[in-house]
Amino acid sequence: MSEKVSQFDDIYLGLSPELGLLRLAQSGLGWKAHKGSPIRMVQETDLKKTYWIRAARNYQLKLHLRDGSIVKFDGFQRDDYEKLKDIIKANYGLQLETKEMSVKGWNWGKTEFQSDNLLFNVSNKEMFEIPLKEVANTSLTAKHEVMIELTGQDGESDKNKKGDQLVEMRFYIPGTVPKDPEAEEDGEEENAANMFYEEIKALADIGEAAPGDGIVLFSETLCLTPRGRYDIDMFPTFLRLRGKTTDYKIAYTSIIKLFLLPKPDDLHVLFVIGLDPPLRQGQTRYPFLVFQFVREEETDVTLNLDEETIATKYEGKLEKKYETRTYEVVSTLFKALTGRRVTIPSEFFKSYHNQSAIKCSMKANEGVLYPLDKSFLFIPKPPTFIPHSEIGSVTFSRVGGGSAVSASRTFDVKFNMKSGVDYSFSSINREEYANLNEFLQNKKIKTKSMDEESTGRYSVMAEDSESEDEDNGKRKRKPVGIQDYGNDMGDEGESSPDEDFVADDSESDVAEEFDEDVSDTASGSGSDNENGGERPPKKSRK
Repeated sequence: MSEKVSQFDDIYLGLSPELGLLRLAQSGLGWKAHKGSPIRMVQETDLKKTYWIRAARNYQLKLHLRDGSIVKFDGFQRDDYEKLKDIIKANYGLQLETKEMSVKGWNWGKTEFQSDNLLFNVSNKEMFEIPLKEVANTSLTAKHEVMIELTGQDGESDKNKKGDQLVEMRFYIPGTVPKDPEAEEDGEEENAANMFYEEIKALADIGEAAPGDGIVLFSETLCLTPRGRYDIDMFPTFLRLRGKTTDYKIAYTSIIKLFLLPKPDDLHVLFVIGLDPPLRQGQTRYPFLVFQFVREEETDVTLNLDEETIATKYEGKLEKKYETRTYEVVSTLFKALTGRRVTIPSEFFKSYHNQSAIKCSMKANEGVLYPLDKSFLFIPKPPTFIPHSEIGSVTFSRVGGGSAVSASRTFDVKFNMKSGVDYSFSSINREEYANLNEFLQNKKIKTKSMDEESTGRYSVMAEDSESEDEDNGKRKRKPVGIQDYGNDMGDEGESSPDEDFVADDSESDVAEEFDEDVSDTASGSGSDNENGGERPPKKSRK
């Protein structure tokens, strides 16, 4: 005699967006997606309790298994209750209990850890639950406050998700609790928020990993953005950043860009990591991590990988042991584990002092601007990524005109983006103008020069300046002191600039001193007659 099977169509499994078919037989339950092959089986002997709950997607069948895990099926209709109740009673000898949810809307209650879920109960009724496998990070933001950061299912990035999604929650947990619940009344007590934080770390697998799982650990690595020193613990599919107060778990799939750039001081090298979704610290988002290494510092590390894994999984891109400069080891490991190319400085740009970047300021923040093959990158704060393809034009100001302007030691540059956003950089050494202008012309980026700040008149600069070539000469430009990555340049042009670092249009550039009494009839400046012609007559104002 064949086993009787009951089925329900259009049922969801857990948080899955896919509909599927749920079948119930005496031997157990089985769910299969309508499109694709995902199958979930639950044996009859594994069932412990069953619940009927009003959920977001109609009604839910919640299964508690004997191993402590929970399985949920959503999408049932109200009329399915009686049929499902009889099937569960006949096949598994269990009661389908109705569980009421709290709908008071209160934001205070009690938390409870149940298997791999965090429950929030109000008046002894469940209000919501958080699957701990969806917790990407947690930290103590205050003495009695714990932050939980949530990630998308299967590590999806923000841009691939549809609709709104909860990404962060904060719990205020006052008071203290006994450190050992079985201790006497005079036992040692601990901050309740700290104990809650440690339990989240343990159950969500955010804290220490199992011994032997990590590939390599770089201790006390200096990070400029966000500021601090972090341990970089690298695993096969993710890395952990562990600081004094924060721990981050970052999947390699969320790393979209890598840069290895020498600092203009000839002492340090910067390693920049682009993230999507960005790292979060409270309300602040960090789409770029900026690490700094001493150029001559060397390290001696042995990877926790066998030779067979290196040869097969990583296709020989890694070595068992490294004895070389630290920044080279770090960049090589990131390249192999993430599958991303490492962008190095452009061979078509060298500053006046033969560096790969120019010093400047963005508003009140001092930093360095790197002209790369397919983008510009300003670091360390705020890291600003400007692809060449998004630039409408570049405007130079205070590079020529009146005598006071000519005497200025610095100039400003503004990137006018096609999106309407402007990025302004000030306090650039005047000696850098020729090289930066030549680089922009080589990249076919339209440039403009402001003749006089007082009148706001602009003139389009020539595509090729023969006089500048004769004066400054041609130099063959090669990056200095950075490992050769072959064809790894140019990956930075794959995505648009991060909107978290859009400059405020209402704010003006950083002010510089200049003589307000400069005469419009000043003559004899080299910039006015650099092509041998006379200064054009001043246009009359309407």
